[in-house]
Amino acid sequence: MTTAQPLDVQPSPLALLLLGREADTKSERGVDCPGDLPSPSDPHLVERARAAKEKLGDKVFILGHHYQRDEVIQFADVTGDSFKLAKDAAAKPEAEYIVFCGVHFMAESADILTSDDQKVVLPDLAAGCSMADMATAEQVAECWDVLTEAGVAEQVVPVSYMNSSADIKAFTGKHGGTICTSSNAKRALDWAFEQGEKVLFLPDQHLGRNTAVRDMGMSLDDCVLYNPHKPNGGLTVEQLRNAKMILWRGHCSVHGRFSVESVNDVRERIPGVNVLVHPECKHEVVAAADYVGSTEYIIKALEAAPAGSKWAIGTELNLVRRLANRFAAEDKEVVFLDKTVCFCSTMNRIDLPHLVWTLESLAEGNLVNRIEVDRETEQFAKLALERMLALP
Repeated sequence: MTTAQPLDVQPSPLALLLLGREADTKSERGVDCPGDLPSPSDPHLVERARAAKEKLGDKVFILGHHYQRDEVIQFADVTGDSFKLAKDAAAKPEAEYIVFCGVHFMAESADILTSDDQKVVLPDLAAGCSMADMATAEQVAECWDVLTEAGVAEQVVPVSYMNSSADIKAFTGKHGGTICTSSNAKRALDWAFEQGEKVLFLPDQHLGRNTAVRDMGMSLDDCVLYNPHKPNGGLTVEQLRNAKMILWRGHCSVHGRFSVESVNDVRERIPGVNVLVHPECKHEVVAAADYVGSTEYIIKALEAAPAGSKWAIGTELNLVRRLANRFAAEDKEVVFLDKTVCFCSTMNRIDLPHLVWTLESLAEGNLVNRIEVDRETEQFAKLALERMLALP
């Protein structure tokens, strides 16, 4: 009987990343947060955050995304969606530190738009975005090769959702495309179809499909789904040549969970309810809803709603719960569309201990968790963002 020899197997970079033993600088996912965090049970966390913020004074500007926890939002100087916050940061040049309570791609956008003297900080480097992770620079470059081989690349204009990495924004800028938000996706697509015959929409398939079909009158047959994990994206040359919208196979893990069953169930439970969903939801959910719009649209719709109205909202739970509390005083009933709890798990990595650690570190003169986009990437990403800002 012979003794088995150990296999000489080296773990792959992906395996090391998943095990938390290696970092991928091109990924939205961070893998560590240096320093000793205060305990979540520390009863003085709020007091410590206030003291550190007061010590920093005008040197710090705290941005709070709508999906953040209440414990974090209370310290935000401004709140909003990702692009609004990045613009707010750029409009505050006197602030040396921009603390972005959001996720990685948002902090990247803030770094791109702010001055070189400002330093953008993400309280937890592991606060990424699963949607943004679904399109890497290497995958998108390979996709462009597929489009080139199919003879359609010259007809294609890339349009990338704000919820994408700086690398993807830079690719978009290099190839004559623009960025869009959930509020201006139709305007971005109208512009793109003036430049070319086809659009490569990255990375959220649902926003691209819903905008094309619901807002622009295209058919579902005008859209094809490019899967980066299949040869040639899982598409034939004929499909690529016939398509108007080439949708990347990406989605939001939160909005993708809502279903037509959720809509039907809430209508049965709450007669007369208005169903309002985000356009990152699946097409069939958007079709079944009464209203569809961005985060800002959702907030404004509830502000304008009459007293006594009832609303089921299909977006992240932190925001829905905050809106329910806010509008209860105005006799407006606001409920979460799904029966099960669904926070944005990566957004929720930014908690009070991480914020306290960040502010206290900055107050002591220690720059931590800086998000810095390299010059070339910044140049082309900014070009794509500027094209969006110039949209009519």
